[in-house]
Amino acid sequence: MEKPLDQVIDSLENKLNQVLVNYSQLKQDYINSQEALVQERLHSKDLEEKTTELMHKNQVLKNINALLGSDEYKKETKLKINALVKEIDQCIAQLS
Repeated sequence: MEKPLDQVIDSLENKLNQVLVNYSQLKQDYINSQEALVQERLHSKDLEEKTTELMHKNQVLKNINALLGSDEYKKETKLKINALVKEIDQCIAQLS
């Protein structure tokens, strides 16, 4: 026994409406995911910038400790002093 044409049309309409509802939900989920991705990329960029800044500050502190003659950095201190002396010598040579 076949369904009457009206029932088939109603069934198709219901299924089509459900597909449209699912499509709308998936589209909204996609938009939300894209927005979240943008936010995470911004957060990641901020973290990278902070990491770079902290690494720079760490290097500056190491250099300061080396120049101050910290026991931990005696070798580095000697190398820094030698590099500064060479740079001064080059400046004097250029001025002469």
